[in-house]
Amino acid sequence: MTTTMIETGTARRRRTTRRTSSEFLAGEIDGVLIRAPQRHRDGRGWLVELFREDELAWELRPRMSYVSETQPGQARGPHEHQHQTDCFAFIGPGDFEIYLWDNRKDSATYRRQYRVVAGVTNPCIVIIPPGVVHAYRCLGNTPGWVFNAPNQLYAGEGRRSPVDEIRHEDDPDSPYVLD
Repeated sequence: MTTTMIETGTARRRRTTRRTSSEFLAGEIDGVLIRAPQRHRDGRGWLVELFREDELAWELRPRMSYVSETQPGQARGPHEHQHQTDCFAFIGPGDFEIYLWDNRKDSATYRRQYRVVAGVTNPCIVIIPPGVVHAYRCLGNTPGWVFNAPNQLYAGEGRRSPVDEIRHEDDPDSPYVLD
């Protein structure tokens, strides 16, 4: 383990990170798609298309959808899926820091890490393929909403199958660390 001093404005805080033999390099990850949604405004407000069948490959098309709210400072993940592709929409209210790690041994970007802030200040659609570990933390003082339209049903048809999720957040030796 190493301890690093992080400066945020005038405050300093100590962060302990666990190092493993596998380090992650910063950079974009193959297969992860991040795009800004187009906001259509009129006198009533606005509308954003989150996904369109004619813009997604057949294997990425949603099988279900949900919205979650995350309180400020709280994180979800890190976890990964073996078969599921997530199609997240971060459009507000609130902002999130999104963490991605490529854990696919056959990927050209294996062991690469990518981070982006998304939400009300930077609306993004983020499509995350199987094998890419992901997490997000709500920033600021406003709860954040996340829309997800995964291409698999949670726990399968009738919720009778094992959940396709490998959870890393409770592993004290996990290399997937949120700072």
